[in-house]
This record gives sequence, structure tokens and C-alpha cells, in this order.
Amino acid sequence: MPDQPNTPDDADDANSTDSGTEEIVMDDIEAEAGFLEDRDPEDYPSVLRITSDSEQAHRQDALDRLDRWQAGEEIPHVINFQNPSDLRALLTDRRVELLRSIMTERPDSIRQLAERLDRDVKSIHDDLQVLADYDIVHFEQAGRAKRPFVPYDTIEVSLEISTPRPADDAAPA
Repeated sequence: MPDQPNTPDDADDANSTDSGTEEIVMDDIEAEAGFLEDRDPEDYPSVLRITSDSEQAHRQDALDRLDRWQAGEEIPHVINFQNPSDLRALLTDRRVELLRSIMTERPDSIRQLAERLDRDVKSIHDDLQVLADYDIVHFEQAGRAKRPFVPYDTIEVSLEISTPRPADDAAPA
């Protein structure tokens, strides 16, 4: 997925979409997987889970999901960021508001969504493009307009903060 340099780093600018230079970095494995590139949005899983786990925890979760998938269970689409600030940079307050609005009532166009949220069309378009780059928002052509939609019923965000554990292979002194 492309790096996006348009997200703020400080809380005062948390609702702005064009005032920062921080990059959003998704795990390489996730970015290279192209998990849903060739799927019809109608066939997407009902849940999107956005996490900020360590590489080890994310790998273990992926193996657990694989086992559940092989057992015939529906598994969520997972996007993981190892750095919590990358997750925060992606899900600004304004982008969360945007997602909620789209999921509540699908707009007929980007312009209609901008009017609904009382924001300018360019900032809505820019936020939608960032969310589309991460496979969260999709577009459907409706004449000359692009209709944004979210193919998931639920978006879960998970951030674990815990005390580091000593390595299992470290011998006691």
C-alpha cells in the first residue's frame, strides 16, 4: 500500500487532513499480500479488523485465522500496523466520522458526502483515497459520480499495550 504523508502528528491538528508529514506504514506482509485485490466487494468478509500488534503477535494471529478459515469459519480481513502511531495516523477523527457516515447511509456521490458532513469536496476526496489505499473504502461508478462504500458490516480497531515479557529462551541468572 502507498505511504500517505498527509496525517497530523499532534492533537491540535487531529481533524485536519493536509497539515502533517507523517507516513503511514502498514506491515510489509499485509501490503504485499493484496488480500482482497481480486475479490468482488460483495464477497468481502463482514468484519475488518485494524490492529497494532507486534510482528510476532500478528503472525500468530494470522496462523490462528488460517486454521479457522480451513475449518470453514468466516475470518475477518486484518490490517496490522506495528507502530500504533501509524494506526492513529490512518484513523483520524475525521476519517472515522467519514466511515460512520458512509456505513450509516451510502452516499450517491463524494459531493453529497461532503455536503452531509459539511466539509469541502477535496478534503473528503483525499480522505477517501487514503482509506481506499488500505482497502477500507471502495468506489462504484454511478454515471459521472463515484459512490464511496464500505464493504464491511463492522470495523474493529484493536490496540494492545502491555508490559514487555522476558524472552522465553533467556536463562535465569
